[in-house]
Amino acid sequence: MDRKQNMYRNETFSFVNPWIRYFLFFFSFLFWAFSLLIVAIGVYAKVQKATDTVRDTFLIDPAVILIVVGVVMFFITFCGCIGALRENIRLLKTFSFTLTFVFLTQLAISIMGFFYSDQTRGALGKFVKKAIVHYRDDLDLQNLMDYIQKEFKCCGWNNYTDWSWNLYFNCTHENPSTERCAVPYSCCTPVPGETVVNTMCGFGVQTQKYLEANKFIFPVGCADKAVLWIESHLLLMGALALGLALPQIAGIVLSQILISQIQDEITSVL
Repeated sequence: MDRKQNMYRNETFSFVNPWIRYFLFFFSFLFWAFSLLIVAIGVYAKVQKATDTVRDTFLIDPAVILIVVGVVMFFITFCGCIGALRENIRLLKTFSFTLTFVFLTQLAISIMGFFYSDQTRGALGKFVKKAIVHYRDDLDLQNLMDYIQKEFKCCGWNNYTDWSWNLYFNCTHENPSTERCAVPYSCCTPVPGETVVNTMCGFGVQTQKYLEANKFIFPVGCADKAVLWIESHLLLMGALALGLALPQIAGIVLSQILISQIQDEITSVL
């Protein structure tokens, strides 16, 4: 009787922990489905939303970035899904290696962005300048700039006079636009109790001195406001970084554990 029980235990025993195996599978499957969503959004943006204005404003077309990120994410999570389900060491090693490479790349970019903060600020400044120049040319770009200025309570990149970069808001005497020397309504300080937004609240503001303009708009540039926001939300930034890093580290650790267990299983059979 004991001999039969020992034989049964030997037949049913496995080095592979099913909890780790299926957790890694569902973990990978969740991000695999998310990668398909990213690709779908990227394709939609490429077909419906991508314009020459957007491509000129961004260094790389955002739709292409979404598609590339989605495809890379699809490949990595596919290897994780099938590798965990089929206990395939080669796929699991591919999953672990590519995930480690992506994690280290993100870490390197973050460190470089920190140590080369001036260059990072300069690159962001070029982006904002292009966004200001093309403000009236693309509705999505216009909404993005309005959202940034309203959220950070700022105007322009350095200050409110940056809006002279725009053809319509340019403050030279040769400009025939009715919006000459104006700034977008998103620069204006909100009026308590106002139900209808006054889109002309920023007209003529560029001709005013800083202290005078401060009565009607947020004259501070978004560059300084962004720095202040980051300094006052370091805990949130750390939580976001940790939230991005933990799933990747978990995937790497779980895949390595599963690879080790599968190798032990193969060794025991041989």
